[in-house]
Amino acid sequence: MNKRILLVNPWIHDFAAYDFWAKPLGLLSLAALLRQNGFTANYIECMNPYHPGLSREPLIQRPKRKSTGAGKFPRCVIPKPEVLKDIPKRFSRYGITPRIFRNELETMPAPDLIFVTSMMTYWYPGVFEAIGICKEMYPAVPVVLGGNYATLCHDHALKFAGADLVVTGEGEQSLPHVLEPLLGETLFTLPDRNDLDSYPYPAFDLVSHLDQVPIMTSRGCPYHCTYCASNFLNDGFRTRDPIKVVDEIEYWHRTFGVRNFSFYDDALLVNAEDRAIPMLQEIINRQLDCDFHCPNGLHLRGITEEVATLMRRTRFRTIRFGFETASLTRQKETGGKITNSETAEAVMRLKKAGYATEEIGMYILCGLPGQTAEEVEESIHFVKDCGARPVIAEYSPIPHTVLWEESVRMSPFDITHEPLFHNNTLLPCRWEGLTYDMYRSLKMTARKK
Repeated sequence: MNKRILLVNPWIHDFAAYDFWAKPLGLLSLAALLRQNGFTANYIECMNPYHPGLSREPLIQRPKRKSTGAGKFPRCVIPKPEVLKDIPKRFSRYGITPRIFRNELETMPAPDLIFVTSMMTYWYPGVFEAIGICKEMYPAVPVVLGGNYATLCHDHALKFAGADLVVTGEGEQSLPHVLEPLLGETLFTLPDRNDLDSYPYPAFDLVSHLDQVPIMTSRGCPYHCTYCASNFLNDGFRTRDPIKVVDEIEYWHRTFGVRNFSFYDDALLVNAEDRAIPMLQEIINRQLDCDFHCPNGLHLRGITEEVATLMRRTRFRTIRFGFETASLTRQKETGGKITNSETAEAVMRLKKAGYATEEIGMYILCGLPGQTAEEVEESIHFVKDCGARPVIAEYSPIPHTVLWEESVRMSPFDITHEPLFHNNTLLPCRWEGLTYDMYRSLKMTARKK
């Protein structure tokens, strides 16, 4: 066999971007599965903040990074897309330069197939740029596009991306349907989709500077929040054995010296008695010298006194929670995953465990269809009164969610045909009850101590 597969994590083109322990977990999982089946996997990280070639790029400075593995990306200001020309903010490419990318392609063995992933729907220009350069350098090599944008905006990707094939859903399950028609190859081993522990560890060894590792303990979510696309992107809610999760943490820690781990699960604390609590206890038992970060928004309902204490003992340094709103009506309308009284009790438990106000970040959604500035302000004050820190999270309309159709009706932008208008920086569902000026004032209110 010995076919070579190139996997590319493309650039972000946006008004702002920050590395909150990000890694292309799905892409690196595909790389591991390909290697398990005898393929050679090569990897190019367009977002690499440590690439040695950056020191020779006159328009880019090495970004400031934290020892935790978070920090800024390399950045270069580029022209705004035409539809965003009236937005009074600078637009940038985040990551390595196209020159570095071309050099990476030139110096590695020619691939037989190229996989490109995608994340936010409005980041597609960076995806297109990466695909275009791959096709320029290797015009005869098929390019396959997958990931969130490809799944959520499939028709748009088919029409404009320039890929030879656009796949949707979880990549591991699509892989056989890609390899056979394009390479005439079949997989001799494929993980059981219902057993996440049958999947190989993601190929983080392909990352040149492994300063942190994201760990998934589950896929999907049992909740059905109206603003979230998790249930569309994932095939049901599936969980891993918590002891095997710790096995993976210990592997990256002992073998590669990784000390910082992040969790991007949609439901890390759901069924905590069977999942989170055994995992946390096992981390303590093995005396792992590691720090943990949860930037994605944990479920407050899972914060019992025991969970809060264990999280503190196992050094969960960065904790964020999906509170969203203090409006009782909207809490019920958007999925009912938390109440105000449960929130106040959870914060008390976290405080008792030793967390300070500044350490307890509560995401508040701003800009939901029909949401008023008064509702957001009340939510900010409620979070502060509870003793936590409010963090404004601008709403981004996502296709295939329950709120999508209402967002289409409410938005002053053509979000149906132009994914760039999904960008939360624009406040896509702004209206007279929540203008952009009101939003900026709310951000200042949230920041005041």
